[in-house]
Amino acid sequence: MPVALLLACFNDTLFPQVGRTTVELLERLGCQVSFPAEQTCCGQMHGNSGFRDEALALAARLLWVFRDEQAIVCPSASCVGWMRELAPALAREAGDAELAGQLDQLAARTFELTEFLCDELAVEDVGATFPHRVAYHPTCHSQRGLKLGDRPRRLLGAVRGLELLEIPSEDCCGFGGTFAVKNADVSTAMLEDKLRDIEATGAEVCAAVDSSCLMQISGGLRRQRSGMRTLHVAEILAARP
Repeated sequence: MPVALLLACFNDTLFPQVGRTTVELLERLGCQVSFPAEQTCCGQMHGNSGFRDEALALAARLLWVFRDEQAIVCPSASCVGWMRELAPALAREAGDAELAGQLDQLAARTFELTEFLCDELAVEDVGATFPHRVAYHPTCHSQRGLKLGDRPRRLLGAVRGLELLEIPSEDCCGFGGTFAVKNADVSTAMLEDKLRDIEATGAEVCAAVDSSCLMQISGGLRRQRSGMRTLHVAEILAARP
């Protein structure tokens, strides 16, 4: 099955291993993965910061970059959520019904990674082995936006040797993109609450489907000199003996 990878600029810049493991995983499952090199930011940060024109220009660029792709997979729930709901809504608010319609069509071909695995490939056991205690953090965009539900948990639960642990709450980690910059004190307080819940699990690894949230959590864990590490779900699902 031909698949195009939308990596998300956050991963491309700071966490390239997420892209590599996503490709490795998809190819293992029989997908022919392409990476359109012309891709840039999807426009989420601009849109969330009030720069509507710049955000829509970047969203329109994605239309051009992925114009011939039938299935687009992105290991970032926040970027998929932007493309699926916020970008088309922003285009409608701007009075550009044509762009909104085109973005709707693009969104229908764009999938978050765990969504694609469970719904499009109809697979849960991806052949991974990861003998560690893992706490799964449901990010806000994945849980409340895309409504991924238990898809990531089902995939992690099928990994050989993995002990899946539940975090006592599903509260936000406090990142929220530019929210963490504009509201640093509130963001830090939210993170402290989240870290208490994560560390209470006794996990070795905290996993999520958004590298941005994992960066926030990882920074907090390092400052507390915790022995826990963070990994994107793709990195765990790609793990082999």
